[in-house]
Amino acid sequence: MFKYIYGPVSSWRLGVSLGIDLISQEKKICSFDCVYCQIGKTDVFSCERRIFVPTRDVINEIKNLPDVEIDYYTFSGRGEPTLAGNLNEAALWIKKEKRGRCALLTNSSTITDVSVQEEIMVMDLVSFKIDAVTQETFERINRPCCGIKIEKILQNIENFRKKFKGVFTIQSMFVEENMEEAQHIAEICRKLKPDIVYLNTPLRNSDVPPLSKEQFKVIEEIFKDIRYLTVFGAHKKNVKPISLADTIKRRGKKL
Repeated sequence: MFKYIYGPVSSWRLGVSLGIDLISQEKKICSFDCVYCQIGKTDVFSCERRIFVPTRDVINEIKNLPDVEIDYYTFSGRGEPTLAGNLNEAALWIKKEKRGRCALLTNSSTITDVSVQEEIMVMDLVSFKIDAVTQETFERINRPCCGIKIEKILQNIENFRKKFKGVFTIQSMFVEENMEEAQHIAEICRKLKPDIVYLNTPLRNSDVPPLSKEQFKVIEEIFKDIRYLTVFGAHKKNVKPISLADTIKRRGKKL
């Protein structure tokens, strides 16, 4: 019934979240191949922005959505959402016609593009991924393509932070291989002063095991002076997706 929207789901970060997948291909198209990704390995590596799905098709699906409570229309899905060249257009329509709040969950890879920074200013909330500070750990955990450098990403997130008026958040996924960089990530967060930091570990379907609660307590202690929310401690609303199969396809088995 719906090809480009999924959920709504109970998001520990965003409340009731309706997912919008502007990539919407059978294959996962992304600039990263993160070791922990809940939807599996990247099929097509790309850093090229283009239109994958016509905006009108996404709009038609939103118009046909049943009457459900939505806290955020969330751009995410089966790949990196900022690769979609019509991201700004879709968000503007939602804000004008649905008077909805728009959120973007990004792996941060395209923030070095000034045009991307300008386009996502329209978002009410942006969540940037920071799983590493050194290039070595970045390549081991996020496995980027196109010669992406973590140093440039961090510089441009800082530039964006100075201009963005919405809710600015950081999301960090911790596994054993990047625990050693938790102190450095926390230092970056203190510098960026995000509204909140989302501390995560892969509890959904993943090739990498999550941290134990004891290990995660070490992470929490490192971030104790920063406002954060954890995947273990967040309250979740009771929400029923429109299509469970399509939602699992884009989020992993554990909702």
